[in-house]
Amino acid sequence: MTDAAIRKRLEAIHGEITALSEAAKDNRKPVALDQQSVGRLSRMDSLQVQAMDKAQETARQKRLVRIDAALIRLEAGDYGYCVTCDEEIGARRLELDPAVPLCIRCAK
Repeated sequence: MTDAAIRKRLEAIHGEITALSEAAKDNRKPVALDQQSVGRLSRMDSLQVQAMDKAQETARQKRLVRIDAALIRLEAGDYGYCVTCDEEIGARRLELDPAVPLCIRCAK
């Protein structure tokens, strides 16, 4: 795969994750605790949705950091090499996750 194709794929994934984050922004807002307008179970459901989305947002942000790091490695000419042992990362592994920073041996 060419550097341009890898960059395009990484940027597309970055865009998808950013869009998901933006779409779920309302779920992370504080939950109103007005007992007159919302019942106790509805508030509990809202709090649960909020907690789950905050956890998902944390995972999305970590993924974005990994993608940004992969783009930096691509620019530096280090893309496709393990950041720990400097061995080449398998093509199939990169195909599954183009932002993966470690070879399979170092990932274990």
